[in-house]
Amino acid sequence: MSASLSRRGFLGIAPALPFSLSSQASTPPMPALHARFPAQEDDVVRAVVGASHNNLARVKELVTARPALARAGWDWGSGDWETAIDAASHVGNKPIVEFLIANGARPTIFTAVMMGQLPVVQAMFAAWPGYQRTRGPHGLTMMAHARAGGDGNAEMVKYLSSLGDADPQYQNLPLTEEQEKAIVGEYAFGAGPTERFKVAKGPRGMTLERIGQSARNLFHQGGLVFIPAGAEAVKITFEGGSLALSDGPISVAAKRL
Repeated sequence: MSASLSRRGFLGIAPALPFSLSSQASTPPMPALHARFPAQEDDVVRAVVGASHNNLARVKELVTARPALARAGWDWGSGDWETAIDAASHVGNKPIVEFLIANGARPTIFTAVMMGQLPVVQAMFAAWPGYQRTRGPHGLTMMAHARAGGDGNAEMVKYLSSLGDADPQYQNLPLTEEQEKAIVGEYAFGAGPTERFKVAKGPRGMTLERIGQSARNLFHQGGLVFIPAGAEAVKITFEGGSLALSDGPISVAAKRL
């Protein structure tokens, strides 16, 4: 009786064994999750915002796979935030703008300016007087976005010109050759290889870059005090071979190497 039950029991479970193994084999492995999951990965967010300036094929590839990336935004430094549609808007890339909107992106006033949507822009400015002076990503003005719209955006350019203050420029006082030499170089604020700032003279003037990140244009306010593009509230001060970056309550001091 005992032996018979054992055989019967074995035969009863035998058909289930290969089914169980087959089910496990067909289950895909769990992907490795990054530290901030379910927030989207920084490198993917940066990639879609960067591509949205000029690479429609890459934008389609990324957004088709993960539609929420159509609304992605990236801080290029010091609070200079840019969404994917911001990127396409300030370079006048209408096909990318249209693709992003079709996939859930949120158009902005800068999008409307670039696309020549005059009634929308006029209504916004009527609702918020002075709004035409507001800057977009990288400190780019309303007029810069209108010009990015191309030859077909002449009516928008004319309207903004009539306002007289839709193209405010950053103050950028000249530097002497001695002043430039005094601030160009690398500054360390820690022991790590990326815990450094690099100050250089670029084609548009002075730039500041944290090693491994993007260089930001600087604008001289006088007395070797600078602001970075798109982040007017941040102050960068040079004095006695040191650099101090202040962003509200956060202040970082770095020594020139």
